[in-house]
Amino acid sequence: MPFWTYMLHCADRSFYTGHTDNLETRIAQHEAGAIPGHTQNRRPIKLVWSQEFGTRMEALEAERQIKGWSRAKKLALIREDWTLISTLARSNQEKESPSTSSGRTE
Repeated sequence: MPFWTYMLHCADRSFYTGHTDNLETRIAQHEAGAIPGHTQNRRPIKLVWSQEFGTRMEALEAERQIKGWSRAKKLALIREDWTLISTLARSNQEKESPSTSSGRTE
């Protein structure tokens, strides 16, 4: 059974990322406002990206990873701009690198 990670573009220009085992049904639920939460009051929504995975765990891991991404990186994923995604990933790693300084002034 396949699982999907998907990204929706909402009426307020925000993105929503989720995962499911039935993409068509899940999108219809979002469109109908049947799922409480982020998309319910931000309709209409539009499916802008999805990817199939072999297991629920893989789909969930992808969802969590994408939810941590910047808007720029999400837009690059939607456009399938792998070069920009790589660049943004490298720039993010540089920001998150621990300091080599002890912070001591002695």
